[in-house]
Parts: sequence; structure tokens; C-alpha cells
Amino acid sequence: MDYTANSPSSDQREPFEHALRRKDAKQLDTAFASLSAPERVEQAIDRLPASHALTSSFGAQAAVSLHMLTQVLPNLPVILLDTGYLFPETYEFIQRLRDRLDMNLHIYSAKMSAAMQEAIYGQRWEQGIAGLDAYNQDNKVEPLQRAFSELEVGTWFSGLRRSQATSRRETPFVDFTDGRYKVAPIADWSDKDVFDYLNKHKLPYHPLWHKGYVSIGDTHTTRALHEVDSLEETRFFGLKRECGIHA
Repeated sequence: MDYTANSPSSDQREPFEHALRRKDAKQLDTAFASLSAPERVEQAIDRLPASHALTSSFGAQAAVSLHMLTQVLPNLPVILLDTGYLFPETYEFIQRLRDRLDMNLHIYSAKMSAAMQEAIYGQRWEQGIAGLDAYNQDNKVEPLQRAFSELEVGTWFSGLRRSQATSRRETPFVDFTDGRYKVAPIADWSDKDVFDYLNKHKLPYHPLWHKGYVSIGDTHTTRALHEVDSLEETRFFGLKRECGIHA
């Protein structure tokens, strides 16, 4: 009997393979709940496919993930998305941590310079959600996808925490999305957990943290707590919380 007609094509097999990996990710997510964050890092590196990489915005509490991951994998690629609009303090913080942790830093930016974007499109962050989405697609999403492709990333680590925003309350420890595993080792950490880790290892907060900036991105879409009425309004004028890479 000829089974060729009923055999799944490569296009049909790919979603099935992804379904298996999503199931595997859910099982790992459940298992990780009982582990410490450093144990989650070690297990993820042992069990999930290379290449491994960490994304960092070098925000207020970024030193935690940067330190924790590079202690296990010293040469771990660290991906920074540089929009050209980061705070001067952020660039200084990047260099400070780069020197302290001897990081393998990979900097990615939009294919079009910030100046050229403004000349052609104007200041898109002032053009409502549609403008913000277009800006983020060009400056965050596309460069990250390019980084993943060039670095052949199979497992993506992030410093997401559930307490950071309402949009992150359901953040799993392990997920499978867009063809790769995504791991958030400190997803369940509180601000106190972060403080304790930074203090224990003598690591710094971002310098703007002490000026009331609890979530730090581009200069034009970041506000200090004393400038707004709610935590959600500290980014993107309260119109949205995520830039698109964690959607």
C-alpha cells in the first residue's frame, strides 16, 4: 500500500515539531518552579539547545541577569538593541558592566540611522500607538530577529519578572516561541530578591534608578515615577508597556 499521499509534508511536520517543543517547554516550566534561579540557568543550559544568548536593555536592575548568566557561561553572547536614543547614563552603565563582567557584547541597531528615520518618518513616538509600533518594529523587533539569526540562537534568556508590569504577570520560566526556547530565570523574583542579589554580589543599579526611573528605555518614551501617576505610565506614555520583543 502506498502511504505517500497520507505522509505529512515538511511544511506540515514543522508545526508538529513546534507543538512537541511547546509541550516540552511547559513540562520544564513546571519543573523549574521548584528550583532556584541559578539552578534554572544551569538546567536550561544543560537541557536546551545552543546557541544560548541573553538580551539586555541594561535597565534599572539588569546587573542581576547579566551576572547570573555570565557566571555559568562567561562567553555568553549578550544582545543589546541600541536605538541611538538611550540615556547617556545607560551607555555609561553598559561600559561599566562590560568591564566588570568581561561580557561578550553584541550590539544591534536598525538598518536605518536614527537621524534618517526622523527625517523620513518624523518622531514616530509622538504619532500614537501606530507610530510607536512602527518605531519599535524597526528599532527593536527587526534588529533582534537579525541577531537571533546571525548568532544562531536556540535558547533565549531574558530578565523578565512578573512583578514588573501587568503585561508580564503570566511570564513563564520556560516558553517556546518563534522557533526557539525562551527562559526567564528570575520571573518570580520580587524587588527585594533583586536588591538582595545585587547587594550580595556588590553589583550596581542603573544610575537613573536613584532618580526615580524604575523602567528605563529610550529618552523620549521613559518617565520617572515622580513625573507620572502610575507605574505603567513610566514607559510609552502609558499607551502600551511592551516594545514588541516580548509580545
